[in-house]
Amino acid sequence: MRETEGMTDLTLRGGVGSRVDTEIEVKHSRFLCRLVRTESENAAHSVIHDARREHFKARHHCSAFVLGPSGTPDQVRRSNDDGEPSGTAGRPMLEVLEGRGFVDCVAVVTRYFGGTLLGAGGLARAYSHAVLTTIDEAQSRGLVVARERRELFTLALSHVDAGRIEAELRQRGVQVLGTEYGRQAVLRIADDDAERLAALVAGVTAGGAEPQAIGHEWVDVGA
Repeated sequence: MRETEGMTDLTLRGGVGSRVDTEIEVKHSRFLCRLVRTESENAAHSVIHDARREHFKARHHCSAFVLGPSGTPDQVRRSNDDGEPSGTAGRPMLEVLEGRGFVDCVAVVTRYFGGTLLGAGGLARAYSHAVLTTIDEAQSRGLVVARERRELFTLALSHVDAGRIEAELRQRGVQVLGTEYGRQAVLRIADDDAERLAALVAGVTAGGAEPQAIGHEWVDVGA
């Protein structure tokens, strides 16, 4: 369970493929954790496969991932002990991701056995600590961003004006997700205040354009 109900979803800054690595040692066993932002189960399994291939001499490559926003019926949560005693690796790792509010990420912890048995409790603490250490490292480096549901809009502009208007909207705190170029330049905008957005657009376009609501999207906030 999450540490605080209503906690904001978090993920790694920089989009799919963003990665943070750390290593800890417990009684001579090395625990190498990689935390990678992913968007699908196939991508998560590819990250696990890459860890296994890169560290082929290691005994275990335990994993956990959470995909999709919290509180939605289609969120996916998976964990794997990869040969460690049941419940001593993947599940503690998953609990860390859930407790810290991390989504759209896979954690893989590779263990190089150091010759000393840790016991069930020791293994659970080591695997969870490896993931916690990686999350703390990501946060200390400013590599964590919030994920929030925002209303999605399009704004059709002439090619001549698009660059200037986009820059002015960004300066006013509007989140522009991208621009598609065709007969017109169409900005994709995420916002949580339709009235404020309409007023800002009216101001920077002298009333010449109006944002059109097209649904919603989960976006990185403050990226």
